[in-house]
Amino acid sequence: MLIRLLREHLRPYRRPAVLLVLLQLVQTSATLYLPTLNADIIDNGVVLGDTDYILRVGGTMIAVSLAQVVCNIGAVFYGARTASALGKDMRATVFHRVQTFSGREVGKFGAPSLITRTTNDVQQVQMLVLMSFTLMVSAPIMCFGGVFMALGQDVPLSSVLLGVVPVLAVMVGLIVRKMRPLFRTMQTRLDGVNRVLREQITGIRVIRAFVKDDYERRRFQEHNSGLTEVQLRAGRLMTLMFPTVMTVVNVSSVAVVWFGAHRVDSGHMQIGALTAFLAYLMQIVMSVMMATFMFMLVPRAEVCADRIMEVLDTDSSVVPPTDPVRTLHRHGQLELRGVGFRYPGAEAPVLQGVDLVARPGETTAVIGSTGSGKTTLLSLVPRLFDATEGTVLIDGEDVRTLEGELLARTVGVVPQHPYLFSGTVASNLRYGRPDATDEELWQALEVAQAREFVAAMEGGLDASIGQGGNNVSGGQRQRLAIARLLVHRPEIYLFDDSFSALDYATDAALRDALAHTTAEATVVIVAQRVSTIRDADRILVLDEGRVVGAGRHEELMAGNDTYREIVLSQLTEQEAA
Repeated sequence: MLIRLLREHLRPYRRPAVLLVLLQLVQTSATLYLPTLNADIIDNGVVLGDTDYILRVGGTMIAVSLAQVVCNIGAVFYGARTASALGKDMRATVFHRVQTFSGREVGKFGAPSLITRTTNDVQQVQMLVLMSFTLMVSAPIMCFGGVFMALGQDVPLSSVLLGVVPVLAVMVGLIVRKMRPLFRTMQTRLDGVNRVLREQITGIRVIRAFVKDDYERRRFQEHNSGLTEVQLRAGRLMTLMFPTVMTVVNVSSVAVVWFGAHRVDSGHMQIGALTAFLAYLMQIVMSVMMATFMFMLVPRAEVCADRIMEVLDTDSSVVPPTDPVRTLHRHGQLELRGVGFRYPGAEAPVLQGVDLVARPGETTAVIGSTGSGKTTLLSLVPRLFDATEGTVLIDGEDVRTLEGELLARTVGVVPQHPYLFSGTVASNLRYGRPDATDEELWQALEVAQAREFVAAMEGGLDASIGQGGNNVSGGQRQRLAIARLLVHRPEIYLFDDSFSALDYATDAALRDALAHTTAEATVVIVAQRVSTIRDADRILVLDEGRVVGAGRHEELMAGNDTYREIVLSQLTEQEAA
């Protein structure tokens, strides 16, 4: 998966990558050439007392060193630039793929895991690419080049390398093999820590209300300790790697000096050649150490790449149409024919055989007990989910054939739990229509019964809104979400229990103002409060995902036991009549 991910995302950066490899080749070749020059100075300059030779070859060494420094700077620059661009592209690709997901796919992965995959997992792959460009490219060149140059200095002494390199390779391979499963566990437990932390930050009020601070601390400590335990186990293996490599290095250095001294004493080798051989041995070992460092990054990057590709290879259950409908010739008639919905693997469907017709200029209400499928029913219209049975039609066209932008312009939703984005009141209201004027915003706030409290906020339309709308009350958040929908001006308005946090007086005033604003539009309201929907033109009663009644309030009170039971649980007989 790692190779596939890198192959797909590095393709646009082939030219910088080729230039980087060339720069690394030049700087590594310069590094390999320096010990040979140093050996020449010792053997032909220092030993013979030839000062001119020392100065001449020394000047060459300075020039080679400068070339090495310049090429190294260029390689690091292009490596960092390419790795950063790669990380940006991967984050964007994962983000855009997640944006195509329906609620089913988001629920499958979970928000904390998707956040981790978009940030930490991408960062691990990006770090591997950066280290590969700056270290791994030069490591094999230096290793094989060092072996070749060492053979040029003394062939018999090079036999030491035959024992050093295989031993290092085997020991590093064994350690890396044990690290890979640990890194997979580490990323999974990091998801768990993110999930618990996100829950605790979001639900801080509930935690304080139930005095569960100690319990939540213990819960976080449990996940945090699990992550720390895996990190320590991986860390112990990583710390074992460097002493192992250094032990082999030191033993091999002693062996080179020992055998090399005997060859110098016997006249088969010069002192400068022995010095150069030691330098090449260190370069070979350093290249192995660089490769070792890379091998420590590779297992975790492989795990992260698997997790990233798992997201990228997941197709949304809400598929865009291949030949989309781009225009509608009527004005917002909504129809559901035999609609059903079942989650994958569920024993029973959430919805089954639902029929509904909502016409422009009418208000259609949906009511039912908790868990009867009301929110799911509304979610099928804007394609937050796709119906698994039946058809959802807008102006006679299946919603699955409509162009995404057309569907968004036609259908507007106020969800059960409205969400406001960090910014200002104006930026939230203009979310669906950026060109809306201030006058239109105030008019929408007036209808949503939100003008008074917005005017009282410091800055008015420019007043700050925190993430999720955490600096306004639940009722204010609902009214701002309704105002946002009014600014959007769709042809079909969907209200999913959007008045639940309002007091009865505000609820009544808002519905009265809303009736005038949406007089020519199609309005569908899901509500638990009977007073909110009793005046609707048509009321649909759901029970366990099935339609058990439809009609006006008076008709249902007279002939539908389920509706009558819901009404009498909130109102008296006299109030209901």
